[in-house]
Amino acid sequence: MTNKTQKPADPTLLGTVEDVSGPTVRIKLNDDTASGLVFVRGEGYRIGQVGSFIRIPAGYLDLFGIVSQVGAGAAPGPPEKAPVFGNRWIRAELVGEGGRGRKFERGISQYPSIGDSAHVVTESDLAAIYAPGDKRTYVSIGRVASAESIPAYLDLNKLVARHSAVVGSTGAGKSTTIGSLLDSIARPDRFPSPRIVLLDLHGEYIKAFGKSARVFRVNAIEGRDEQPLYVPFWALTSDELMSVTTGLLSPVPLGYFLETVAALKRSSKPGGQSVELSEEDVTADTPLPFCIHKFWLDMHCLHYSTHTVAPSANQSEASRAYELKNDKPYLGDALKMQRPRFRATTNAPDEHGVRIYKSASGDQPRGHVDTLESKLRDPRLSFLFQPGPWSVNEDGSTSKDLDSLLAQWVDKDKPITVLDLSGVPPTVLDDLVGAVLRILYDAMFWGRATPVGARRRPLLIVLEEAHTYLAAQSKSRAGAAARRIAKEGRKYGVGLMLVSQRPSEIDETILAQCGTLVAMRLTNDKDRGQIRSCASDNLEGLISMLPILRTGEALVVGEAVGLPVRALIEPPPVGRRPDSDDPKVVVPLGKNGKPERPGGWTEPISSEDYSMLVKCWRAQDILANKLVAADTEKTTVKQKK
Repeated sequence: MTNKTQKPADPTLLGTVEDVSGPTVRIKLNDDTASGLVFVRGEGYRIGQVGSFIRIPAGYLDLFGIVSQVGAGAAPGPPEKAPVFGNRWIRAELVGEGGRGRKFERGISQYPSIGDSAHVVTESDLAAIYAPGDKRTYVSIGRVASAESIPAYLDLNKLVARHSAVVGSTGAGKSTTIGSLLDSIARPDRFPSPRIVLLDLHGEYIKAFGKSARVFRVNAIEGRDEQPLYVPFWALTSDELMSVTTGLLSPVPLGYFLETVAALKRSSKPGGQSVELSEEDVTADTPLPFCIHKFWLDMHCLHYSTHTVAPSANQSEASRAYELKNDKPYLGDALKMQRPRFRATTNAPDEHGVRIYKSASGDQPRGHVDTLESKLRDPRLSFLFQPGPWSVNEDGSTSKDLDSLLAQWVDKDKPITVLDLSGVPPTVLDDLVGAVLRILYDAMFWGRATPVGARRRPLLIVLEEAHTYLAAQSKSRAGAAARRIAKEGRKYGVGLMLVSQRPSEIDETILAQCGTLVAMRLTNDKDRGQIRSCASDNLEGLISMLPILRTGEALVVGEAVGLPVRALIEPPPVGRRPDSDDPKVVVPLGKNGKPERPGGWTEPISSEDYSMLVKCWRAQDILANKLVAADTEKTTVKQKK
């Protein structure tokens, strides 16, 4: 009798493929396949876990899929026949292929056959799948949740060029994820010259990036590590400018608006220099400086002036009937916003033998003139109408041109620029975000052939709280600018990264253009449905896991990852995290038995002073009071220690 050596069973074997329907395969587990936990080369693996991976050898390739369902419901055929087949079934969605000396690639070139074996994906398989081809193009955001020894890498080229979105419910860890990702990019030993602009609506990132970032803030306070934010009004298009000044205009005042602005721009001198453009090439949309205060004065005179000649005659500036002050006409002052004064109309010649007539435009609607005046007088909008070195003199000259503004925002000295918009009035926030996006994109679009263009050095724009100004079905200017970048930005080196807690409220056109989704815990079914519809893979099983993800855990799918990955985000160092932590009602105790920080309902209070609070409220500045600033600085130092 001959003894035959029995081939040992493959511990990774799950079962065989019994049904193939497009990318969906159904696998029947072998009778001897262990349920629960199995060990392969000393590593433990859970069998039949939703979200886990399976490998199907197919000739010279390995096909990889994600388990989306287990049990009787995963069996082929209608649900009522499930008992016939039993409950030892797995349904998986194929997502890519590779292995056996080949690099993993998304998509499949062939389908499995009936009877092909299916195997557990081991840690060595995952290491090969997630291993970056060229390490220079990848950044790590944490660890693979199912194999924490393996870094979770993102392809930076595809993350930026193909756009991305970071979504999750409040408290899921979005801000920490953004902080960790941008901190990884801003390391000069890896990337000496990245360009990132982050629009921060709530001032969460003021200290998140340390010396790697420059912070621009409306009403910046001297002595802090921040600079004043200026957005010159004359860099806005005529539509944008009307939106923040006069509002919609009827045809007659609209024509005057466009003609007058264009005429003023033709004589402008940005940076004190004349512009090499013909008069025909200059329009109301050309980003050239003009004195908007002079424009207001001209419009005021057009509607409110009186004249020494009748409206049917040739009224002009020379015929205006100014009041006299010390025998001099009271002309007003444009830059000081002082109105001119005009003599009252008369029905007959006065004592000087002169009859005073109203302006030919006196009966036309003039509410837009008063609206413009109120906006120019509003100190909250000084960052627009009195933009520091980009302020315009009456002759149309400025100290600096737009090249210096762009250099401030995207210069190589610091990789990250934080535009803190927490001090911007809500009434103009949408218009301002739209203007900033449009200015950046237009500059990179028209300058794409230059050495500083975004085709040579791409630009990443991060939009925090994107649902606030990118709402679905909205005709907002921010939405229009973001849609343009989402559709066209890839070709010109401008990438978007959306950050939101309500993805269902974001314009679907914009979100659908995001090639990479970093989805954290999402409890709202409508939000999950939006992510499900935008995900590039058939990942029903993974999307269903979003409500149970841990804080700081994310599901990453799309262009920037070879295989969808459930990742544990590595937080930034203490002291360099966004200011987005939940307030503590009961502050935890530290190792020394004392509260980790002041505050909470368990801290005894001897007296309370609300005067500091009121001072900050009035100044619209969280650190307006020196005592508040000093207390905040002490707390920050303690946290760093």
